[in-house]
Amino acid sequence: MTTPTTKPRGKTKAAIAAVNAPHGEGALAATVAMPAAATTEPGTSAHPVAATTVDANMPDADAATLAAHKTRPRDCMPPGRLHDDSLDLVAHAGVAMLTGGLSPISAALACLDWGMHLAISPGKCLELGAQAWRNAAAAVRFALPGAPEEAGQDADAGGGTAIAASSASHTTVADPRFKEPAWSIWPFSAYRDAFLRTQQWWSSATSGVPGVDRHHEDVVRFMARQWIDACSPGNFVATNPVVLETAARSGGMNFVAGLRHWGEDVSDLAKHVGGAPVHAPLEYEPGRDVAITPGKVVWRNDLCELLQYDPLTPTVAREPVFIVPSWIMKYYILDLQPHNSMIRYLVEQGFTVFVLSWHNPGAEARGLRLNDYLQRGALAALDEVRARCGEPVHAVGYCLGGTLLAIAAAALARDGRAAELASVSLLAAQTDFTEPGELGLFIDASELAALDALMWRQGYLDGSQMAATFQLLNARDLVWSRMMSEYLMGRRLKPNDLMAWNADTTRMPYRMHIEYLNDLFMNNDLADGRYCVDGRPVALSDIEQPMFVVGTERDHVSPWRSVYKLLLYTHNPLTFVLTAGGHNAGIVSEPGHPRRYYRSATRGRGAPYRSQQEYFDATAPVEGSWWTGWASWLHQQSHGAIDARAVEGGLADAPGAYIFER
Repeated sequence: MTTPTTKPRGKTKAAIAAVNAPHGEGALAATVAMPAAATTEPGTSAHPVAATTVDANMPDADAATLAAHKTRPRDCMPPGRLHDDSLDLVAHAGVAMLTGGLSPISAALACLDWGMHLAISPGKCLELGAQAWRNAAAAVRFALPGAPEEAGQDADAGGGTAIAASSASHTTVADPRFKEPAWSIWPFSAYRDAFLRTQQWWSSATSGVPGVDRHHEDVVRFMARQWIDACSPGNFVATNPVVLETAARSGGMNFVAGLRHWGEDVSDLAKHVGGAPVHAPLEYEPGRDVAITPGKVVWRNDLCELLQYDPLTPTVAREPVFIVPSWIMKYYILDLQPHNSMIRYLVEQGFTVFVLSWHNPGAEARGLRLNDYLQRGALAALDEVRARCGEPVHAVGYCLGGTLLAIAAAALARDGRAAELASVSLLAAQTDFTEPGELGLFIDASELAALDALMWRQGYLDGSQMAATFQLLNARDLVWSRMMSEYLMGRRLKPNDLMAWNADTTRMPYRMHIEYLNDLFMNNDLADGRYCVDGRPVALSDIEQPMFVVGTERDHVSPWRSVYKLLLYTHNPLTFVLTAGGHNAGIVSEPGHPRRYYRSATRGRGAPYRSQQEYFDATAPVEGSWWTGWASWLHQQSHGAIDARAVEGGLADAPGAYIFER
């Protein structure tokens, strides 16, 4: 088999209209790019290439990868991501180790862009100066004991919005850090209001400066927010009335407990920096407290295990459910305790359920590609599910597993195998990465170079390093509020099952993660029709199966407006659900969970596109869990019921072996 003929790549990305068009000969002529491969893919033709020079000091795996990268067919090569100068890599890796994988150059460029444009914007400077003067006047006016509330008075002074937000009567709405009544007592009310005025000033200063690149503006605003949050009066003993009250009641024992907690955390940090593994006992142990739905491991390779669950109903839907979770996380977020296990819920609703459990890789897996997770993971497991059940499959993907499933569905459709899938459900999964939300703060060329060097040195991205990134995105709650509670109040937060799962981290192989960030995040190859499987591009518009797509309102990882963009690239029947909660809690949203609601609307086959805001405004919220609507939808896509399938030929009991790898 030879590679398809492609036209020379143009200067611009393929238009959305071309991506949405049916994919015949003309569509294959669109610009394509393919992740670099460790070996030449079967079916690709040999193209003459220049001699490859490999540094003698480069690790063998990376030298082989580089050589293969340089011998790829030119029409399937991505922009160069692999370095052939190990001296540069060593230098970059050293800096990245000191900065936790963050690029100081990226931050410096953002600050320089913002600072220089601010310096030549006299109107913006005058506006900020006037606002600073009003804030200073307000601070003097309301700093003395017995001063009136500032909300109504300062509204007339031109700072009404910010000041009203910082008034005691609006504290709970504006900032939950100051919700306690003690913050309304002088002098703590003065500390609080001065902080909120400063916070608002910096928000104004870092936005709306003419000429600043949007990404740089976001980075500078994020950096300013981190520094401001660190300086909150709630983080210091002398300026936090709640801490002082607790110390008075306990005789200072809260500080003793906090010092003990601090010592434990410093000890764990020192061990981690020294290279020793730090694995605290899990409050919820898999197989004992969580991941206890009965089932068997029915298939395994070196990358993943396939679990099948015992039926709980006498009959089941003809089509089985096959779940592809993300390998950034362990699968048992979908199988926590019996009352909030999505897997158990599906089994109880009369489905035969299979799920992948991914191997937790180490440095030896540095060369694993995204294509390995596709071919040897999702597609190989799909073949096993089909062999066991003999029916089309309801495929479900969560987070990055959903992105992988979308690639798989498009590849199956392209290759004439679309009938293997009865439906596709994507949960908090992006397919277009042009608006990745706050996670995009850490995705630019400089950041990727730093991360590339760090992972080149380690062979993987460690779970704690990924966790640090997510903590920065929500530092107010995950860093400062936690430190105040544990160190100043002396209270260790008792984790629930979801928090315990979150602490059970995994690792990301070097090559796969770089391909994912570069090809999907940076270049948006999947949405633009350039992502290649087996040397040929795949297109989301080829997916014809009914789809059920879920976004969550407060998602920092896969913002719902980004998830919604799948409707731009498809024309199949698609039900889009927007549910309350975040990336994890919005998905683990079992029936009976308090304060849960969702919006749901279906786009018919070939119906015109409706924007995110139009969808939101026209779709009324429904109280309760979206799981019930999803189970009904799955039954509607099924073709009758059959006798329940017993699990045959199990290799081991669920939850298997890979779930315990730490």
